[in-house]
Amino acid sequence: MSTSMLEKIFHPQSIAMVGRVAPVAGGHTFVHPHLEFGYTGKIYPVNPNYSEVLGLKAYPSLKDIPGPVDYVISAVPASRVLSLLQDCSKKGVKFVHLFTALFSETGRPEAAELEQEVLKLSRELGIRLIGPNCLGIYYPQQGISWHEELPRQSGAAGLITQSGGLASALTRSAAMRGVYFSKAISYGNALDLNESDFLDYLSQDPETKIIMMYIEGVKDGQKFFNSLLHATSIKPVIILKGGQGKSGTRASASHTAALAGSTEIWKAMVTQAGATWAEDPDEFIDLAVSFYFLPPIRRNRVSVNGGSGGGSVVAADQCEAAGLDVIPLPTEIREELREKNVPIWDWVGNPADGSIIAGIPDFSTDDLLQMMARNEKFDLLITSVGAPRRGGQHEKSVEAHLEPYKLINNGLKPLLVVIAEGNQDIDGYEDWKLASEVKRELIAARIPMYPTIGRAARAAGKLIDYFQKEAIS
Repeated sequence: MSTSMLEKIFHPQSIAMVGRVAPVAGGHTFVHPHLEFGYTGKIYPVNPNYSEVLGLKAYPSLKDIPGPVDYVISAVPASRVLSLLQDCSKKGVKFVHLFTALFSETGRPEAAELEQEVLKLSRELGIRLIGPNCLGIYYPQQGISWHEELPRQSGAAGLITQSGGLASALTRSAAMRGVYFSKAISYGNALDLNESDFLDYLSQDPETKIIMMYIEGVKDGQKFFNSLLHATSIKPVIILKGGQGKSGTRASASHTAALAGSTEIWKAMVTQAGATWAEDPDEFIDLAVSFYFLPPIRRNRVSVNGGSGGGSVVAADQCEAAGLDVIPLPTEIREELREKNVPIWDWVGNPADGSIIAGIPDFSTDDLLQMMARNEKFDLLITSVGAPRRGGQHEKSVEAHLEPYKLINNGLKPLLVVIAEGNQDIDGYEDWKLASEVKRELIAARIPMYPTIGRAARAAGKLIDYFQKEAIS
């Protein structure tokens, strides 16, 4: 276990939630999600207008709480934060999460001045701050969460993000692809503890195997670069930068008062540090899925299976654009096809055109996939399976969809599966349900899934680039 000071933030024995503590429609109250997640420490709602909140005794102030308080979540107005910090000091609190907003992100001079007063007082009192203007900590293993609808399952991904709303969206989207989180931190304006502090912590955290970061700007560029350089020497770090365009830069300033910097400088810095750059939220999740499920891959010879006609041509272009080597179908596979009396043994190639294989008796793209998996000239496999269906001439069960991957998943080759969604209208409900079952089984088998061949190829290319650089360094 890490001996970092931040370790105490993730293992509080008691949490006081001050201010807005009763459930309200459309709003954040932190009492309910902690109860739902089964947090085992003491929970103290603090608000003079309530005697009880969700079955818990409420207290008019911090000083009225009978026991020690390790961690405070502030949901009071900005004007009351200074007095809250004084109360925290008297109670011996060392860590405060400021959910409270309307500080420097508003652009108002008086709000920025108040924020600096908060920082000055917190340092005088020896109190560390997360925020303001953030959702704080999500740590499912300890029952700590800012929302009751976040995934309950723990995993090995760590998330650091300035945006609270995006943090919630990312954790849900990642979970749908099988990526679960050890810890996530929404840190907002980064008045005190910032992105570098949390990156240093997660780089040493044994529960975290990959790190995802959404950043709009940093407080200290050199400190962040040093932290990133160190972290990438230990584990993969994926960076999604907000505020890349002019309008995005303006939005980030009004969101978290971030100093964004140019995209070109950011890309160069991320690349130099050895981290992996995500162009957008979709690629952010694709990269997380790849690093989460795939082993280290240091060579780029790929087989592409499935699709048809022009789709195979496009797939080859996409793979090559992503830095993958779409090698010709090896001679030994052609010979094996000829020996099996496959009539198109001299026609089929890589990518494999599924339309010319369809209809061949006793042979399918699944059989070709097995041959590719056994061949030493391929380093990874990408296969497209199409939308699962229950009815009609193309009906296949969950077991039938999974059968081709059993041998491959037995350590033969890294496999990336491209699986289309089933129809989600009323008539196609059974198809959608089948697709969901197939995806669930693929996740259980630790096989990564992608919606298109192009996205799978781009994610694989960046993963290979990371591990090639790691091997050199």
